[in-house]
Amino acid sequence: MTGKELIYKAFNGEATERAPWIPYTGVQIANLKGYNAEEILKDADKLTECLLESNRQYSPDGQPVVFDLQIEAEVLGCELLWAVDSPPTVSAHPLADTKEIPGKIPGKDEGRIPMVLEVMRNMKEKIGETTALYGLVCGPFTLASHLRSTNIFMDMYDDEGYVKNLMAYATDVAIAVADYYIDAGMDVLGSVDPLISQISPDMFEQFMAADYKRFFDHVRSRGAYSSFFVCGDATKNLDVMAQTGPDCLSIDENIDIVEAKKVTDKYGILISGNLQLTVVMLLGNQKDNQKAAIELMDKMGNKGFILAPGCDMPFGVPVENIVGIGQAVQDIEATRKFLETYVKEEVDIDVEMPDYENLDHVLIEVLTIDAATCAACGYMKAAALDMIDIFGDEKVKVVERSIMQAENIARLGKLGVANLPAMAVNGKVTHISLIPNRAELQEEISALV
Repeated sequence: MTGKELIYKAFNGEATERAPWIPYTGVQIANLKGYNAEEILKDADKLTECLLESNRQYSPDGQPVVFDLQIEAEVLGCELLWAVDSPPTVSAHPLADTKEIPGKIPGKDEGRIPMVLEVMRNMKEKIGETTALYGLVCGPFTLASHLRSTNIFMDMYDDEGYVKNLMAYATDVAIAVADYYIDAGMDVLGSVDPLISQISPDMFEQFMAADYKRFFDHVRSRGAYSSFFVCGDATKNLDVMAQTGPDCLSIDENIDIVEAKKVTDKYGILISGNLQLTVVMLLGNQKDNQKAAIELMDKMGNKGFILAPGCDMPFGVPVENIVGIGQAVQDIEATRKFLETYVKEEVDIDVEMPDYENLDHVLIEVLTIDAATCAACGYMKAAALDMIDIFGDEKVKVVERSIMQAENIARLGKLGVANLPAMAVNGKVTHISLIPNRAELQEEISALV
């Protein structure tokens, strides 16, 4: 049985011989050929070269062609800040100072869309018979945030009609791009919307449920499967997300996947996830990754589950770690025997915490996976940086604590933070997996300056 057949079997609700494996590699694959992130996200030949090499080395049953949530935003006028070790980030928002609803739908000949479609057609021709190919679109809420900035969180309270109209427009964009990707041969369409974890179930139902149902119904009408990607602690939203009709929910390490599967089983859909991106994949060794994969597969069984990273892998994840997971998936019993005597070495990192009691300014610590690669983390950081604009950099300091650095994992432990992104003000954790709106945070900081 090919990997693609295994993926299809899982999507059709059947038990599988083993858990299907989908490495959400994103720009990590650039390492396989000595390129950087920007090179493969702008060059069809280099991206295809790296995708084919990752298919050979990582033994995937399915794989995304590109993991970049800024493709649509770039066409719609968002300015991007490029990096060598991550996808680009949105640095300027065209609707930040206006409440216009754009009319433009990205054309298949605009921006980097032609390059993506070329790579999709290449991959379909070369490995499409054996590997399920994923086309990922920017989810409507995240796209709306790219256009409007963090202002959208305040809009939800004071301009319901505008948010609904903007969401409808962003969904129209997602449907159009999804059609391009399906026409290019994609088997599964994923809507990647990290910011869903940052709102309440009531807000999801009020502003997003109808449009998301419209998106997934459209994908189904085109004969493709669908997946709803979310980052952060979206536990509270899993039920309302499932009700919109995706074929799969893809979750990260912030969510208890065993409990989450009870939700997806109730609605007869798949769940995908949720290997730890940093603690295991980035900072662990090959055996740590194999052990984590086997433990997860043992917990989840062979029906209604796809093994995958919690989200897009960091650029620096060692190649051998992903290769090792592929080996464990292909031969779980042999790998289990190999690991029988392995015990992970515990590393105790001593970090010095700020003297919170004697600060001469308000210290906002933004606790993230990585603001450069995690959209929810980026907008949490942007909300904190707004406070410098309001109060000045003498009264307010902002520091990002990304768990890409091992010492910050220890910091999170000392602060008692289990879910990301989060925000601590003068050492007190005030916001966890919910981005505060500007007025709310301004009031909080005003009491301290």
